[in-house]
Amino acid sequence: MTNNTTSIEIETDKKKNGTVVVKMEHVKKSFGNNHVLRDINLVINKGENLAILGQSGTGKSVLIKCIVGLVEIDGGKLFILGKNISELKNSELIEIQKKIGFLFQSGALYDSMTVRENLEFPLRRQLRSMPKEKLDLLIKEALHNVGLDETIDKTPSELSGGMRKRLGLARTLILKPEIMLYDEPTTGLDTITSKEISHLILEVQKKYNTTSIIITHDIECTRMTADRIIVLKDGVCAAEGTFDDLEKSEDPWIRSFFE
Repeated sequence: MTNNTTSIEIETDKKKNGTVVVKMEHVKKSFGNNHVLRDINLVINKGENLAILGQSGTGKSVLIKCIVGLVEIDGGKLFILGKNISELKNSELIEIQKKIGFLFQSGALYDSMTVRENLEFPLRRQLRSMPKEKLDLLIKEALHNVGLDETIDKTPSELSGGMRKRLGLARTLILKPEIMLYDEPTTGLDTITSKEISHLILEVQKKYNTTSIIITHDIECTRMTADRIIVLKDGVCAAEGTFDDLEKSEDPWIRSFFE
């Protein structure tokens, strides 16, 4: 490993079943004179949990916002589920975005709504055509999958921080996404609750065979959830490997993330 800022090619397509779900080739993104993503090259495979580490301001959140379509790339190529995003019509892009779940750091819940109404919200386009029995089944299944069966008539303000995080995940999972993006999923949680969320990420991976990208500063969350890790520095992928690989790196800068 090295601590210089030369972008490294990450082409690990033998993981899991070898199906590439997300691929970035020389992706760039700037905001004015702030060149956040300078040359990102990476491949993420079906069913894989990829953790992204890096100091604040290195572009971790911008990277996943590019994937979900909240930010448009300035250069390079971004492929999602085999499609070059820059070449898609708006209607085609919307169909791709439906297959991506984004768990925001805040949970992005509506405190004025009940838990049930929060879970109905992502399904609002389908509500008129969906039988009530099917809707109720989807809601109960989503809550059961995150251990919140008894909260259906409560409001988010009545829930603990960990429960709110799980509710945010349930609301995302109700659409059965193929790709999950987690932005600091354990931030602000105590150690025990953080471990519960990390276990839940693994359960989601196993049950839904999701491909997940996890942005985190929580090294224990990284250890528990990541099949593979990349480290960003100065807008490039500066290091890649398993937790054990990077923890034992000869590069002191890489090792510093694991101390």
